This record gives sequence, structure tokens and C-alpha cells, in this order.
Amino acid sequence: MPKITIRGVSMYVEVVGQGPPLVLMHGGPGLDHISLTPFKRLADRYTVVLYDHRCNGRSAGAAVTSMTWDNLTADADALRETLGFERWAVLGHSFGGHVALEYALRYPDRISQLILLDTAGDARWSQENAAEVLADRGFSPKTVAVARRFYSGRIAPKDFVRAAFRLLPAYDHRFSIVRTAHGMLAGAWRMKTRPEALTFGGQMMRGWSVMERLGEIRVPTLVIAGHDDFLFPPESQALLATGIPGARLRIIERAGHNPQAERTAETVAAVADFLAGLPERSTPVLPRRRLAADALPA
Repeated sequence: MPKITIRGVSMYVEVVGQGPPLVLMHGGPGLDHISLTPFKRLADRYTVVLYDHRCNGRSAGAAVTSMTWDNLTADADALRETLGFERWAVLGHSFGGHVALEYALRYPDRISQLILLDTAGDARWSQENAAEVLADRGFSPKTVAVARRFYSGRIAPKDFVRAAFRLLPAYDHRFSIVRTAHGMLAGAWRMKTRPEALTFGGQMMRGWSVMERLGEIRVPTLVIAGHDDFLFPPESQALLATGIPGARLRIIERAGHNPQAERTAETVAAVADFLAGLPERSTPVLPRRRLAADALPA
């Protein structure tokens, strides 16, 4: 690899390890697979597939307007077929979790297990609630205003980097410039961003919801997230898990939107245990505050 043609798109694909297949769908939109590289630790037991969605990262050859649910899910299934897997486990993080939910609903016979990492079943959480959570946590009015524009796709591509750096501290349980520097040295510097995909994705997400269809998902599902995630806090995770029959809920303490980076060993172990069909090692932590009635999905 790392580039193969999938449905006319030159798609960045990385395959490591051996064993049952696990595909990782990255967040964003406008980012790439780099944030999910901690899950390469599973390569001793699973064939781990990382790729960049069309119009994201290093995948090229398609107009940003082609970044639709139909194409994103069809790309994933064409990749599965190209790699020769009858079924695979699917892990989706953040925006990639939205893609994973759409994939599970459109291609139910192609998924063996579903892992939803810091995501939600509708667009309201990040677009309507994230800025208010940041305000409650004491972030500056300027940061809150940037969040309102950023998560609704109203940031101009030229302002993407500046806005992303302003919001960066919000993603962690406890932001550390030292840990961020270590992450950069470990490979985060390789991340390729596509600001135009963020802008289009924000428009594409408006009004999106699969909450009323969650009951159609019949594969074993793990809903897992950092306790301090401001985009998709524990309340939204509880709603997501409740909507999927038999779903397991796991909240990672002392972690934000990327528990695979902040609490790597615990997060990877939780995913590994779930994939292996093992019981939970500990009782999931319940949300600490009740959800406001007007924040419930319509």
C-alpha cells in the first residue's frame, strides 16, 4: 500500500498485524488516521486497518462535495471487499463514529462488532452543546465563540489552523504542553489536515441524526468515551448506549476526547476485552450530572 484506488479515489490505507480484521474510522472531518495509531497495539491479535476518508488526510482524487454518507460508507465497504474480508469489526472515533453508525445501518451483514469512541448518534451534541460546555468550564468568550463557528462548519479554511490551536486545550482532561510535544515527536507531526473538508462536513452534519434507528443495530456494540469529553460528554454516551440493543457503556476517567492518547493502556485494553468477548474489568462510571431536558435529541 499505502495508496490504493477505491471507487475512483486514491485512498491512503495502512494494514498492520494479523488475525481477525478491525477497521478504524478516524474523526474530523478534515483530519486523518494519525489520532488512532495507538490502536496499532492490537496488531498482535488483529489485522488493524487504518485509512483516510475521501477528501481527508492523504486520500485524494475526489471533490469535497462528494463527501456524503453514501460515498463514505460505500468507500469503506469497497475497501473491505478489496482487502478480502467477509466481515470486520468497526471502530469509529468522533466524526468517524458517525460514519461507523451509518455503515452499520447500511451494511449490517458486513460488521462483526461495533466500537463507538467519543461520538454521538446526532449532530446536536457538537454543534449546539460543545460551546456551552466550554463556557461552563471557564474557557474565554473568544474560545467559546470560535467553538460555535468551528463545530458548525462556519470557519473559513484559511482560519482552520488558528482555530484548531485555540481549541486544542479543550480536548484533554488536563492539557499538557509537554505531553503534546511528546505526541508530536511520536508521530502526530505527520497529521495532514484538510480544512475544506471541515467546512463542508459542518454543513453536511446539520440536522443529521440516526437516533431513531439505533434499535436496528444488532451487532455487539461498545460505547466508550473519556469522562471529560466536551464534544460528547457522558450524558450523550448514555443515550447512545441505551438506544443500541445490548450495547456496553464504558467511561474512561481522567480522559477527554481522545482517551486512546491520554489513557492509552486502559482504552486499548477495554477495546481488546470487548473484541475478545471478555466481561468488563470494572463497572462503567455513570454520568455525574443529569441531562437538561432541552438538550435531548428531538
